[in-house]
Amino acid sequence: MSLKGKVALVTGSTSGIGLGIARALGAEGADLMLNGFGDAAMIEDLRGGMEKECGVRVGYSAADIGKPADIAAMVAETQKSFGALDILVNNAGIQFVANVEEFPEDRWNAIIAVNLSGVFFGMQAAIPGMKAKGWGRIINIASAHGLVASPQKVAYVAAKHGVVGMTKVAAIELANHGVTVNAICPGWVLTPLVQKQIEDKAKAQGTDEETVKHAFLADKQPMLLFSTPEQIGALAVFLCSDGAKTITGAPLSIDGGWVAQ
Repeated sequence: MSLKGKVALVTGSTSGIGLGIARALGAEGADLMLNGFGDAAMIEDLRGGMEKECGVRVGYSAADIGKPADIAAMVAETQKSFGALDILVNNAGIQFVANVEEFPEDRWNAIIAVNLSGVFFGMQAAIPGMKAKGWGRIINIASAHGLVASPQKVAYVAAKHGVVGMTKVAAIELANHGVTVNAICPGWVLTPLVQKQIEDKAKAQGTDEETVKHAFLADKQPMLLFSTPEQIGALAVFLCSDGAKTITGAPLSIDGGWVAQ
């Protein structure tokens, strides 16, 4: 399919899953607004490289997804720079682990602000323009933890369950406006960050990476394979296609069977 002429904003897209999604959308011809934290020179190299590689316009916003005013300004900047915002991917997220009774208040507030409220304010800012055009795609990156729970992840699990819920609400409200809203729910994804964790753990345990990967996956996933950012990107591209025109309000698992158990 072709997304030529469409404009996509992907939050948290300077690395990992977000970068995989941005690359996939850009490869289909969508102009891109990247967002995320990182070294300024690295981000500029990434932006320029993607522009050249995909032959599309690529911008960058340093908006903090934990701040509603930043999100509104980023959406407005995208619309002003590219003339529209057709595809919004709410991907940015943070994590912290601790038992409920020990969970720090500041970490709870930060995770809810970015992982839950950030999705809400992104949709709120983008929906009017999509309704006016009669076409839009909103893709919220939830998690297997948006459907099931794990210990020590109370804020993350609460936020991701909330993302799945608000995805359904927005989908119902927009059902006859040409705008679909769906949630992608990944299991374990082999991002550079996860790869480094595996390498460090293998080194600390004096074992090989494959042994660590197997233990990592076997705890949750019947299929002992990581998903990749590229596969998440491919699913996002499909959700933007005409083939997915009537898929809306759906939490779509890409998790090696995690939540099938």
